[in-house]
Amino acid sequence: MMSLFADDAVVIDPHFPRSQMQGKAVITEAFREAMSGMRSFGYTIVNYCESENGQCAAVETATHHVLKQGIKRNFPQAFIFEMIDGHISRMQAYEPYGPHGIMGVFLFLVRLPQRFSKRG
Repeated sequence: MMSLFADDAVVIDPHFPRSQMQGKAVITEAFREAMSGMRSFGYTIVNYCESENGQCAAVETATHHVLKQGIKRNFPQAFIFEMIDGHISRMQAYEPYGPHGIMGVFLFLVRLPQRFSKRG
């Protein structure tokens, strides 16, 4: 799989301890560590779009992983791929998680009354 990546490729994925990784050696090690905690990886392609010149693609997936402990993780995910000279130069993962930081706290507080009103 690593032969698909450029030597100076960048991978950005919030699931990794270092969310931004650059260089084939760093990316290889990060993937190796991630795989060591997994029983299986699964991706079902839901949607695929490619630029006219074939240098950029977006892939929407239904992700279904199983951790070594047997815990199943199912969630939608999207990936953006950029290519240079036939190799992946950038791969970035996007997950449907809400905003973090102060904006996440603000939205939690704004939505809190809605949680209680649905129970009644």
